[in-house]
Amino acid sequence: MAILDSSHVFLDCSAATRDEALELAASKAVELGATSDAAALLEGLKAREAEGSTGMMGGFAIPHCKSASVCDPCIVVLRFSEPVEWQTMDKAPIDCAIALFIPDGELGTEHLRILSKLAASLMHEDFCHAIKGAADADAVVAAINEGLEN
Repeated sequence: MAILDSSHVFLDCSAATRDEALELAASKAVELGATSDAAALLEGLKAREAEGSTGMMGGFAIPHCKSASVCDPCIVVLRFSEPVEWQTMDKAPIDCAIALFIPDGELGTEHLRILSKLAASLMHEDFCHAIKGAADADAVVAAINEGLEN
């Protein structure tokens, strides 16, 4: 299973709250086969949010967790049709969540590398515009993969 491909990108999603967005990310991970236990994944995501919000700036959040329920590392991208309230660094709601799910037993280096690359990429306007303005899932994947390679 690829960590990210176009089947992992969901455009025009609907969520009224951060918790609904997290539930949606967990259910999509189940659909993709990364886990069979959405409840365990949701619990991991909420526990991570309790440690500190994964809301960034410019309308993005990077929810993530390590869980024994995850069999393959996976990125799920949710782009929302309406902004979702989320505690962010700039106090603005989010338009896009890039969720990262990692198997519990995996050493932290790869997961930390991906997180740091995503966070660094979100500091670049061209990266943010590429994701928010992408016409389709392939364009979102291309932008994220480019960000992860730089």
